[in-house]
Amino acid sequence: MPVRNKKNFGFTLIELLVTIGVFSMLVVAFISVAAALSRSVKAAREKTVLSSLASQYLEIVRNLPYSQVGTVHGVPAGSLPDFAAPYVATINGTTYQIYYEVTWVDDPADGTALAGTDSVPTDYKQVKMDILNTTTSQVTNFVTTVVPQGLEGANNSGTLWIKVLNAVGQPVPDAQISIVGVSNGVNLMAKSDSTGQWIQYGLPPGVNAYHIAAAKAGYSTDQTYPITALNPNPVNPDVTINVGQVTQDTFAIDLLSNLSIRTVDQYCNAISGVPVNVVGAKLIGTSPNIPKFSQMFTSGPAAYPPGQINLNNIEWDTYTPSLASGSIYTLVGTSPVQDINVLPNTSETFTMYLSTTSTTNTLLVIVKDASSGAPLEGVSLELIKGGSLPQDYFGTSGGSVWAQTDWSGGSGFADWNPALPSTYYAAVGNIYVNTSNGSNDVELAKVGNRYPTNATSTLESSAFDSGSSSTQYTTLSWQPTSQAPNTFLGFQLASNNDDLTWNYVGPDGTANTYYTVPGTNINPVHNNNRYVRYKAYFETADNQKTPVLSSVLVNFVSGCFAPGQFFFDNLTPSSGNAYSITASLPGYQTQTINGIMIGGQQTIEILLSP
Repeated sequence: MPVRNKKNFGFTLIELLVTIGVFSMLVVAFISVAAALSRSVKAAREKTVLSSLASQYLEIVRNLPYSQVGTVHGVPAGSLPDFAAPYVATINGTTYQIYYEVTWVDDPADGTALAGTDSVPTDYKQVKMDILNTTTSQVTNFVTTVVPQGLEGANNSGTLWIKVLNAVGQPVPDAQISIVGVSNGVNLMAKSDSTGQWIQYGLPPGVNAYHIAAAKAGYSTDQTYPITALNPNPVNPDVTINVGQVTQDTFAIDLLSNLSIRTVDQYCNAISGVPVNVVGAKLIGTSPNIPKFSQMFTSGPAAYPPGQINLNNIEWDTYTPSLASGSIYTLVGTSPVQDINVLPNTSETFTMYLSTTSTTNTLLVIVKDASSGAPLEGVSLELIKGGSLPQDYFGTSGGSVWAQTDWSGGSGFADWNPALPSTYYAAVGNIYVNTSNGSNDVELAKVGNRYPTNATSTLESSAFDSGSSSTQYTTLSWQPTSQAPNTFLGFQLASNNDDLTWNYVGPDGTANTYYTVPGTNINPVHNNNRYVRYKAYFETADNQKTPVLSSVLVNFVSGCFAPGQFFFDNLTPSSGNAYSITASLPGYQTQTINGIMIGGQQTIEILLSP
């Protein structure tokens, strides 16, 4: 029997493996080709079905009298089904829903309603037919135009021009717009275009006949309101449509925000179970005033963390939290002062300092800068009661402020030193400290006899040490509060705990925005940072004008103090003898207020002028 060659045996095994590999690749390729062919056949079949449905159901539109070309709940009204009640067809086991959207078209050839040159803008109709594959959720659109035999379509109608804007007046595209007739059966849904607008032609006339609402995912909502006994004077009433006229209405929506309200004692320990009424400044009605937001909440731990109320996804507004009537607590201060301005797409914190040991007769004193409205720290307060038994009470407003009013000391100083208050870190561009008139203000420097235009110059402050990594920064203010036309002055802040890392951000917590309104709340992203710097941005579009900076105030709270506030407790009632209070602070005019009657829990605000 011949002996097998081991070499030949090994070679045969390799050939077998190669053969299996090649066969596997061929099988995979065959399966891929088969799958591709299957998908291609399926897509072709779907196109054929859609083409057949389109031909069949567009023919229904073509055979309708012009007056009936419309949807059941739409404008123009007609007999065609809309999304709420579509035609249903089942083909090859797949169910399709067919529905229509019909809109009037204003042909500019004979003028336009918006320009006031066409009183009958309902020239013809555009029909969009939607076919929904309920298995794949794919919607296919087909559009056609239907023209009347005469020169115009419906003429007993009016036009509604809707604009949807954000908090700063910029257009909001793709906003969902709902137009509901109060009593005429109209029920329309539309989307704002790239300019934030939607124009609806051919609406039947009526007084306060349409309820309009605007919304968008992640945004607040805005709407019109009916006239009712509870709201007899809506700020934005349901819309009136007049024949041959254009009615314009504007809605404001923007990204939602978060607000955390803390209820703590005078040592910053959380107090739970505190009922708090939160009221926004926006109104939906006047005489009487009806706020858009007004709700009662109770601080955790039932629904929130201990001593907190977390309001997520709320609208931008100025909110005023206050203790519920009959509360066992006394409000001895807040941070920020009194209310909080919540901007779009931000997260803010409002702290309420409470006392459980206060007597019936108390006085909360709030001291602010008269020009900027910023709370003032370190104000000496003397409360005097007159009469046969005069009494004196003394206090100092809480909170802290870093103020800079002079930059003549020059640049190159990394850390701010109260012994050298006029220094700063760096300047870039055409920055000029005006020492010639004694103001020591910061301005743009002239090049020749002109200010450089369309260029940004910056001044970066030295680093300020707040003294604690538990610091809360409250408001940013500056003087002057307004600038010359065509000039710009804005600020960004940076903070850290290492005195090294400086990332400048604006009021929304990003590098894309700037503080441009004095007294704006500082974004809480800076809280719990010990060191802070500001950067001022100077620009002008007029070569004869410059922005001017004469002072900057950064208000903050280190520890548990209410900024610019002091709480007088255990006061004796006036009983016919009025109190007077005197507030004094170096660099400000002393202010005395007389005729204060103490009885119960009261609050007084004092404005000091430099």
